Amino acid sequence: MYNGLYDPFKIDFDSLDELADRISQVLECPVTIEDSNHRLLAYSTHDERTDPARIATIIGRRVPEKVINQLWKEGTIPALLSTKDPIRVNNMNEIGLGHRVAISIWKQEEVLGFIWALEINKTLTEEDYLLLKKAADSAKNKLLQLQTRKNKKEERFQEFFWKLLTGHLHNREEIIKHFHSLQIPAASSYSLLVFQFQQNLTSKEEQNISYLLKTNQRLKILLHTIDCNQLILLVSADNIQNTFDELTKFVDLFIYKMNIRYGVTKITPVFSRIYHDYSNITKAYNETLEVLSIKNQFPDETKNIYTYQKLGIYQFFHVLLQKRKNDSYESYTLKMLGEYDEKHNSNLLETLDVFLTKDTNINDAAKELNVHANTLNYRLKRIAEIGDVDFKDPNQKMTLYIDLKLQKYQGI
Repeated sequence: MYNGLYDPFKIDFDSLDELADRISQVLECPVTIEDSNHRLLAYSTHDERTDPARIATIIGRRVPEKVINQLWKEGTIPALLSTKDPIRVNNMNEIGLGHRVAISIWKQEEVLGFIWALEINKTLTEEDYLLLKKAADSAKNKLLQLQTRKNKKEERFQEFFWKLLTGHLHNREEIIKHFHSLQIPAASSYSLLVFQFQQNLTSKEEQNISYLLKTNQRLKILLHTIDCNQLILLVSADNIQNTFDELTKFVDLFIYKMNIRYGVTKITPVFSRIYHDYSNITKAYNETLEVLSIKNQFPDETKNIYTYQKLGIYQFFHVLLQKRKNDSYESYTLKMLGEYDEKHNSNLLETLDVFLTKDTNINDAAKELNVHANTLNYRLKRIAEIGDVDFKDPNQKMTLYIDLKLQKYQGI
């Protein structure tokens, strides 16, 4: 019987694998040790008893995403991130997870990793729980050593990525050489993703983001960095069918998880077209920033647009605006409607904007304006009279649409 004084893990283990085997021997059950992002670090090898979730973890060297998602939903991972005591996890047959007990490995207030002990032929006792806490304490130093090496490697990744983003590396052969030296597989095609948050990211939010990226198994992320309120990702587009659909699913899922797990909302995502030459990364980056600029100006109109290709007429706003300025152009229709609105405290300009934005659909526009369709028809008749508008002329409607958006673009 364990008396609380003897510590079977107070040994200088050469590796985490030795520690995993020792924990398995003491607790008489299979054991796995993971880092804080659920990547497998070690597992006991002297016990063939296991379950499908553990097999998949060992084969893939990380916990399957469906298992991670279920553990979040069931409250297991949130609990592990808030306590230093062991947590019991009941079997979840739908994801191949048997009964097990888990404990977090802590360094002060930071979780470094987890130990999982499977209850195959026995149920762990309170005494076993005390032993598991000692095992977690023993694992701490090994994980700290791994974390130090990981942080140094991450610094090299960051420096390389910023050189790419800012154009300080533009020779293709030199860039590929850097990829190889950092042991990052250089994909033959890639896209750049940017997530813009409402405020500058805190260190805790950065940790949460890192966790989501490293547990993601949908896309291969080559490099990532954070710049104030922006998360920037370089992702591989290799071996992906319907690339833009997959990128859209990824950004939607990322935003959903940031909200449901961490309560972070109002994230604006964009991504570049697919590129093949890494000397174009600066171009891809500027492309995403341009899309973000347009989305910030027109949040409602572009809320479902993530890429430059789908911006439509918004792609050419800077060119059109410059021409309007050079020509000292002023729309007669918008001038007349604006003067009428100011004099009569009406909203004919807004009505015209919504009507054209809704592709001249009476019902959709009336709903957006919160008026009856008959009221909208009356307003449109007044707009046609005051502004000399022919709503049957597609050329005039398109020109008015552009002029309205350019006014908004200028903040008028």
